[in-house]
Amino acid sequence: MSASDNLEAIWTAPFGDALDALDALMAQHGRVFLIGAGCSKCAGLPLMEELTAKVLGSGVLDADTTDILKGIQVSFAGASGPNIEDYLSEIIDLLAIAERRSERGATDNQVFIKDKQYSGQQLRESAEKIKRTISDIIECSDKKIDVAVHREFVKAVHRPIRPGKTDGLGCVDYLCLNYDTLLEDTLALERISFSDGLDGGVTGWWNPTVFERDGISSRIFKLHGSINWCEFDGDPLPRRVAGNVNVQSEGDKRILIWPASTKYRETQRDPYAQLAEHGRRALRAAPGSQKILITCGYRFGDSHINLEIDRALRESDGRLTVVVFTSDNDPQGQLKGWHDDPAITEQVLIFANRGFFHGSNKTSSDADLLWWKFENLTRLLGGKR
Repeated sequence: MSASDNLEAIWTAPFGDALDALDALMAQHGRVFLIGAGCSKCAGLPLMEELTAKVLGSGVLDADTTDILKGIQVSFAGASGPNIEDYLSEIIDLLAIAERRSERGATDNQVFIKDKQYSGQQLRESAEKIKRTISDIIECSDKKIDVAVHREFVKAVHRPIRPGKTDGLGCVDYLCLNYDTLLEDTLALERISFSDGLDGGVTGWWNPTVFERDGISSRIFKLHGSINWCEFDGDPLPRRVAGNVNVQSEGDKRILIWPASTKYRETQRDPYAQLAEHGRRALRAAPGSQKILITCGYRFGDSHINLEIDRALRESDGRLTVVVFTSDNDPQGQLKGWHDDPAITEQVLIFANRGFFHGSNKTSSDADLLWWKFENLTRLLGGKR
């Protein structure tokens, strides 16, 4: 836990009222958490910028992959904060072009990247090598990952509202953008039942019907895949295979993290399309009910995610409330757009580094409030005052 942060400034007026509003929302059914990379920082895992730098500087990529990445980086010159997911998506887009040409029998079935030609096979192999490097970095095989904060977080989210009552507040949905397994690991450690879309055990297979099982306490939608998911030849749906299990007939299993294989993209055999649909449903409240989306560790840099939240807000008839914790001093970008929009401003609560913003309420602070840090948010959700 981050015991060094003094949170006294937010426990009294005027910010104590904002925390009271948070408590009231957390006491409702229909809670959904959007978990971004910032939530994994306290466990020792890299933020997206750090992950990008680690992959580019890993020294384990072969010459083709290194040249491809360098060429794509040049293509992103002047862009705002491009990262390894952007580069991978670019490779997958180029792979789609090369594959389409090959399927149509074109004699020129290669693509250019910074004056060099690459075949579809080279692009496919490079994408897999990059994904494996990402997995190796996140798995941190040379050190243990600190899960203490995440254990406290899931305990706080799933704690009973009234002492001695174990009925809780229904199923909690987690929309997770991270490749790591911190959520799954800590929910299991705290004996909180969950479904992540896979059936079985340490070795499992994709079966999205498990999301609909009765009695589970939480559902995890890994919107960008997971480092412990893989795909076999001819089947793009996730498997989970224990590390010491050798499936010889399947060869070198491909790690299943975003972006999706072009062959199955936008089809019902694409797990990402299925997960995205589940995510959309999670943000839709039935008539007479409410949904609360709490974003943690997410900087609103993913236009697709932002669009889905925006659409859900505008289609909700006031039944969706979005609670945002941001390290920005005040609303910026997408958040400013929502806060300034009279049609939805009352549905968006922004806990910023230097203030609280909700509708006409704009309460600023001269000091850093730090409630956006995952470890501090965990303290607040756990009832710390």
